[in-house]
Amino acid sequence: MVRENKKLVQEVSGWLRVYDDGSVDRTWTGPPEVKFMTEPVPPHDEFIDGVATKDVLVDQTSGLRVRIYLPEQQPKHEEDDNKVSEQLKLPIILHFHGGGFCITQADSYMYYHIYSKLSRSANAIVVSVYQRLAPEHRLPAAIEDGYSALLWLRSVALAEQKEPWLLSYADFNRVFLTGDSSGGNIVHQVAAQAGSADLSPLKLAGGIPIHPGFVRSERSKSELEQPQSPFLTLDMVDKFLGLALPVGSTKDHPITCPMGSGAPPLESLKLPPFLLCIAEKDLIIDTEMEYYEAMKKANKDVEILMNKGMMHSFYLNKIAVDMDPETAAETERLIAGIKGFVEKH
Repeated sequence: MVRENKKLVQEVSGWLRVYDDGSVDRTWTGPPEVKFMTEPVPPHDEFIDGVATKDVLVDQTSGLRVRIYLPEQQPKHEEDDNKVSEQLKLPIILHFHGGGFCITQADSYMYYHIYSKLSRSANAIVVSVYQRLAPEHRLPAAIEDGYSALLWLRSVALAEQKEPWLLSYADFNRVFLTGDSSGGNIVHQVAAQAGSADLSPLKLAGGIPIHPGFVRSERSKSELEQPQSPFLTLDMVDKFLGLALPVGSTKDHPITCPMGSGAPPLESLKLPPFLLCIAEKDLIIDTEMEYYEAMKKANKDVEILMNKGMMHSFYLNKIAVDMDPETAAETERLIAGIKGFVEKH
């Protein structure tokens, strides 16, 4: 029997509504001209603008899926088959989407438009994870999914599982983790977990958190003073994390505050080189910089890529990328910086 009079108990403007029966509605209710960015893009086996995509079920039991982006390769001369096949081996970028652990998915247009571009520009295979979402699946569910996807890549490298695109084109010695916003938190957690595991023959070559959702219970100066953006408001920070963190936790939890006293000491973690991408006008830049300083103090290999004049997740906003030359230029700088980091490692 359908209950008609369910009561709204939590709402995050435009993005999400939670009801007293536990049901969640993620239908976009904000400005209609923005709706296309939240909608799913079907996979396409044929190359469109130099990239083909497909969805793969990686775990029959849990239902975990990934979306794979494969960049089109230019035909090579066939004088030396071994050399040709070696040239075709591409780095893997394992991607964890953002959305405060509560909204969006790997096939959302906002990720499709930027990760197809990154795949093409960096000549890399992007593997994007369909993470379980809170509040139905509170943390650490999304991190478990991220790590499971990494283990799946290892099983493909060992030929225990078959994935033709990866087996034909992937260089399993160069696996990078990247994530937007809350996906950046997953980058840190998955890299830390991987550091204490034997992933051979797969090798984790780098971590690229982009505007990671690192915060503290106490408001930072930037949270109080920086302008709020369509992709991050204080209301979104508080409500999404309230729905996503384990019940009873505060924002000082290790997942949201890996540089805090409640988290494993950064010195104790075996981490690959990191490229921390930040935006000058990000609401949470102060705590992101605190993470950077803590990583440096712990003698970790970490470099920073700053986009001047930009706000949180600016590059996901296709309207701004198309309409504003400055946003377009900074998006190109971000892509070029990630490409350079991948090529260097």
